[in-house]
Amino acid sequence: MRDLAPIAKAPSLVDQVCSQLAARLHPSVPPSPSPHSPHTPHSPQSPPPSRLPSERTLASQLGVSRSVLREAIKKLELQGLLEIHQGRGTKIVSQLQKPLTAALSLLVPDPSSRLAQLFEIRLLLEPESARLAALRASPTHLQKLDASLHALRTAPSLEAAIHADLDFHRILADASGNKILLLIIESLADLLAASHGKGFQSMSTARSADMHETILHAIRHRDDSAAETAMQEHLLAARAALGLPPSP
Repeated sequence: MRDLAPIAKAPSLVDQVCSQLAARLHPSVPPSPSPHSPHTPHSPQSPPPSRLPSERTLASQLGVSRSVLREAIKKLELQGLLEIHQGRGTKIVSQLQKPLTAALSLLVPDPSSRLAQLFEIRLLLEPESARLAALRASPTHLQKLDASLHALRTAPSLEAAIHADLDFHRILADASGNKILLLIIESLADLLAASHGKGFQSMSTARSADMHETILHAIRHRDDSAAETAMQEHLLAARAALGLPPSP
């Protein structure tokens, strides 16, 4: 009897509904395999809608009770995949980073301390992101990085420059091929936007664009070491522009 294995617990109906909806409405989210999953309400070939059908219709399509459906929808809202608007239905969104972003202000309430800690974590993660991007970036990633760099150089406003700068870092994280790294970078987007707003007041858009171009040059030439170094220098310069002290 020593070779008996524990019995795997089957997913609850709520978890099965969450998996079906997440995989259908957000193609980047893989479905959780289950032989007892409710039938998917849409064919995988059709594009995902922008809002959920009515509660009655969706419960009928899934073959579950409306109470199970409500619990699943609430769970997906907390995960950043749905937005519930009373009287206007449920909107489909893609904000997987939302729970972590919301926790930042609670964990580190002081803005200056948050910014300092942000750069500590960026210096840990983003040089590696650039290094991996140099090894894994696809031609599409390179095109997107080029477009982001051009958008930064030609930005007509501070807001546009911040958006282009953030976009460059997001594309790099995506090019790294590490979904967890991409999620973390996106989770820090709101705080990154605040730091970039202050940073561009001290560091010109042109200088930031030049640093991005150095990073992109290394990535295009598949020089992972140079990409890592260029990103580290870029972040150290940005931290200095914000007047933040170096880490001890």
